[in-house]
Amino acid sequence: MSVLAAAGVAVAAYLGIVVAVESLVGFMGRRHARRGVQAGETWLTITATVDGEDRSVVVAGVESAGRTYVAANHWPRTWYRRMVENPDVRVTVQGRQAACRAVPVSGDERSRIASEYHLPLIVRILTGFPPRAFLRLDPVVPEPAP
Repeated sequence: MSVLAAAGVAVAAYLGIVVAVESLVGFMGRRHARRGVQAGETWLTITATVDGEDRSVVVAGVESAGRTYVAANHWPRTWYRRMVENPDVRVTVQGRQAACRAVPVSGDERSRIASEYHLPLIVRILTGFPPRAFLRLDPVVPEPAP
């Protein structure tokens, strides 16, 4: 086998592993969202209403400086784009639901969260080194009744 053919097989095998890992993550997230499973304090369900239909995703949240953040750490990130386009969301943690606004994080805040919410190298390898994006979940305070 030539060096070029061996390199092609290695790249194809690596891409297969990445696709398998990302597919499993996506499948498990949708499965948990449909069942309403809360796997602990750091897991939360974010629900956005798109064209009159509720769309939910289960993600891990991270607390930093008194605020809650979630990260799009994988290549499939439809949920992230959905939240950016429809930022008024409902967040459920341990059965308690709250209205929030999903705010994309950038600049120094993004750098701080990325350093605090560090992913191990093995996770980055298995997921194909996807670019990371973060959302801050700001609680929406209802307007006081007049």
